[in-house]
Amino acid sequence: MAITANHLATCNAVKLDGFSFFSSFPCRPNHFLSRRLPQSMIRRVQTSCCYRVTSMKAVSPLTMPEKEPSSISDGVGIIRFLTGKSYLISGATGFLGKVLIEKLLRVSPEVGKIFILIKSNNQESANKRLYDEIISSDLFKVLKQMHGSSYEAFMKNKLIPIIGDIGEENLGMNSEAADKISEEIDVIINCAGRTTFDDRYDAALSVNALGPDRLLRFGEECKKLKLFLHVSTAFVTGKRKGTVLETPLCIGENITPDLNIETEVKLTSEAVRKFHGSERSKKLKELGYERAQSYGWEKVYTFTKAMGESLIHRKLGALPVVIIRPSCIESSYKEPFPGWLQGLRMTAPLILGNGKDQIPDLLGDYQSSCDVIPVDMVANAIIAAMAKHGCGNVLPEVKVYNVTSTSHAHPLQMGEIMDFSHKHLCNSPLTEKTTKDLERMKFHSSLEEFTSSVSNAITKQEREMKNGEGEEESHTTLSMKGKRKLKYFVSLAKTYQPYMFFQARFDDTNTRRLLQELSMEERKMFEFDGSCIDWEHYFINIHLSGLKRELFRLRSS
Repeated sequence: MAITANHLATCNAVKLDGFSFFSSFPCRPNHFLSRRLPQSMIRRVQTSCCYRVTSMKAVSPLTMPEKEPSSISDGVGIIRFLTGKSYLISGATGFLGKVLIEKLLRVSPEVGKIFILIKSNNQESANKRLYDEIISSDLFKVLKQMHGSSYEAFMKNKLIPIIGDIGEENLGMNSEAADKISEEIDVIINCAGRTTFDDRYDAALSVNALGPDRLLRFGEECKKLKLFLHVSTAFVTGKRKGTVLETPLCIGENITPDLNIETEVKLTSEAVRKFHGSERSKKLKELGYERAQSYGWEKVYTFTKAMGESLIHRKLGALPVVIIRPSCIESSYKEPFPGWLQGLRMTAPLILGNGKDQIPDLLGDYQSSCDVIPVDMVANAIIAAMAKHGCGNVLPEVKVYNVTSTSHAHPLQMGEIMDFSHKHLCNSPLTEKTTKDLERMKFHSSLEEFTSSVSNAITKQEREMKNGEGEEESHTTLSMKGKRKLKYFVSLAKTYQPYMFFQARFDDTNTRRLLQELSMEERKMFEFDGSCIDWEHYFINIHLSGLKRELFRLRSS
């Protein structure tokens, strides 16, 4: 969920960073707020005027021998590794990329250069993007306080914008820039990706599947490169159920041998030649969905990300490779401050559909797992893995880390997220027009049932607006605006349907082992233990406040 999604917004279509998820649970009435209880107790979910008592027993996470964290004097040696190292980062202006850069510069101002691959027509516009999207971002306000009047000079000295695009051959870089970078960088970090769920197949293939391979081939030419790190998504394995392991994807092993990436590229090329204008875009989106479904993936986003991982594994040379697979990345938990968010992503359209549009319906299972991880924890895991595997004397291999939360004893449920959101929005509505008396979310097990309920809700809203609250009319025909609204919510439900019935769990043995290897000091500085998150506190007091700030920022801009 590097799961970015068809970024669907509350008013207009936005992009979502991906995440991917069927259930035997029937439709339920309204669910009241359920608090997370100790293991020795049961979970009570209030339903209408009675209680539904369900067992707290959960799928046990994979276990590993416990050991005490390393002492302050040893650990992985993260700060020692960061000092003086130079990086090439793609996707640096994105949500995760910016948080990663901020953390690197804040904890280790002695890092070398950070070369940022930026899509731009010329150097002047690349410099402007660097300033507008990174240097002037409120994410960096702690760094501004640290450096004072020398902040901009510090940032311009460390961050070097490079015109390029991983969707193009040779990364879209000129030879002079490529030669300079190849002499200096120690680590390549790929945070780039096209995250729209229903993206054009040709564009998603070029960036998500072929892009990592282009970066890896460039890395082979770099004189002192120590590590290639690729950010994927935890949902990259497609429609699989059960436990999702931290193993590399390889065509012929855990991906069907029938998949041929070169054939997929030819199919898209033929479609590009055959169709034109708006029809071309429509046909390429349809082609991506059809091909993903035929091979066992829900969406073109996760399908092409899987291809990207398989190409990395196939082309592995003498270089250590780390693949980070985060689940649904949401607002920061602690750093650089709680609740920082960029864009309306992941769970936002679902929450805002109730809080803004007052539609109390959701296609999904209340008890389905919802794997969420704060963005600062993902950045910390990236840095820790980078230090461990980039220190030299490491055999070339592909090491996978699932940075997730469903592996723990009591994973977060989708119903709990909506309960937390309802509690927050009743106490602190989104707008003055929004009532504090929001209905609690009703979960529906079928699209037909969901569509009918949403249609009735919109019809009721239109009657009240036209005739005054409480008055009834015999006709039930939706206005054109109402039909557009219904179409939006049905489209939203279809997009999220795989994830709203998600029952799989992510193995995070490698991630927990890495956490155990950190010293106590490193664990405090680079926290990524999802089992420590108080989800009720996070959603009610941190995430939803950050979501509202971002919503108002987008409106004002």
